[in-house]
Amino acid sequence: MAGAVVGADCNIGDHVFIEAGATVGSGVTIKNNALIWKGVHIADYAFIGPNVVFTNDRRPRSPRMPLMKEKELSESDWLVETFVEEGASIGANATILPGVRLGKYCMVGAGSVLTKDVAPFTLVAGNPAVQVGFVDQAGMRVDKPPMEIPNLPSS
Repeated sequence: MAGAVVGADCNIGDHVFIEAGATVGSGVTIKNNALIWKGVHIADYAFIGPNVVFTNDRRPRSPRMPLMKEKELSESDWLVETFVEEGASIGANATILPGVRLGKYCMVGAGSVLTKDVAPFTLVAGNPAVQVGFVDQAGMRVDKPPMEIPNLPSS
């Protein structure tokens, strides 16, 4: 949508929806049918698998419902931001609840429902998603979280 921000060198598949107010960094891959709503911020080099669904409202109700019309809600009453940090990967069919932060290079297993923050380099899976291990920057399973490798200046 107009008002969405998408960085350079991204690969965005068919039927992806990126709503106004969402931001996508550079070098991001977003596979088919992913839904990225307002308030979702995806950093550089993240991977969003097919059919991943983000959410942005903890108490969704139809704004057309008479009770909700009376409340005259503003965006600050319902919008909850979500952050996907650099290099994070989200597997196919995962659902990401609002307000979570996915740490650098973490990995969310396919079909997971993410309800809480994920630390960098952590592997989570399940419903609700729980920690099942660690991954390195390349996504390989490791015994302990690796030390972060600083970005080296290009020559």
